[in-house]
Amino acid sequence: MSRQQRDALDAILRSAPRSEVRPTPEEQRSGFAAAVTRPAPEDVVTHRAVLGGRPALELEPAEASGRGRLLYLHGGGYVIGSPDTHAGLVGELARRAGLRATSVDYRLAPEHPFPAAVDDGLAAYRELLASGTDPRDLVMAGDSAGGGLSIATLLAAREAGLPQPAAVVVFSPWADLTLTGGSIRSKESADPIFTEADLRAYADLYVGAGDRAHPLASPVFADLTGLPPLLVQVGANELLLDDAVRLAGRAGADGVEVTLEVGPGLPHVFQHHYGRLDEADAALDRAARFLTAHLSAGRPAVDPLEPVH
Repeated sequence: MSRQQRDALDAILRSAPRSEVRPTPEEQRSGFAAAVTRPAPEDVVTHRAVLGGRPALELEPAEASGRGRLLYLHGGGYVIGSPDTHAGLVGELARRAGLRATSVDYRLAPEHPFPAAVDDGLAAYRELLASGTDPRDLVMAGDSAGGGLSIATLLAAREAGLPQPAAVVVFSPWADLTLTGGSIRSKESADPIFTEADLRAYADLYVGAGDRAHPLASPVFADLTGLPPLLVQVGANELLLDDAVRLAGRAGADGVEVTLEVGPGLPHVFQHHYGRLDEADAALDRAARFLTAHLSAGRPAVDPLEPVH
């Protein structure tokens, strides 16, 4: 992997202007969209949809296998981001996995504080099951806040008595809104994107005076028993490193099959830099293989002597 690529990316991320006055949520949303949006790959067809009562973006790769479905929840601190800003990342993951994907435009804070995002994630998941999607053919993924939200959605589904999907992948999950992870401070100079104040501001808008240690806001404090196989990918150069490490540890302690990957010298959601960072492409390939392997593993073996109905 290229040290030169990592260094160049770090320099670009550090060069982003920072204002003395914190922008409004609307200003943050427009700035984020302008800075990070990447279109879906050319061989991935997109169209608008509605899932769980919320707008959504459907992404269908030309090489989709026809079996399997990916539900994706985008990042953005629960305040910014959309399926459009993440169309490239979701499209790349879907293309590599050969899966049709749905990226949900869940409600954002501060207009819609916690637990609105969890409610929307659960509604989308519930509708997929109700419409006939076999949970063995369903996988989930999310990045940053969307990674924490993916786990929260599955916790809410478990409490609602719904079956779990085949697997879940999270990129740089924000899983502790109390900001108690040691890396929030120890990685301050290494992280080229966030400061502790940035994360605290997002938590303030999403949870306000509510309980930031609530399991659906901060899944590192949840009982994760019964969740599906989990892949956690995180960069070593980010404030949220310990969120990922502790989430994986909690999952393992609760009997969940979990794989943790820490990328040396890499920033928050480095997978977004596919095509210009070798580690991003390799990580997306591994995530795609993880998802498809568990889709296959969820299918019982077919007895060749048993008639097919």
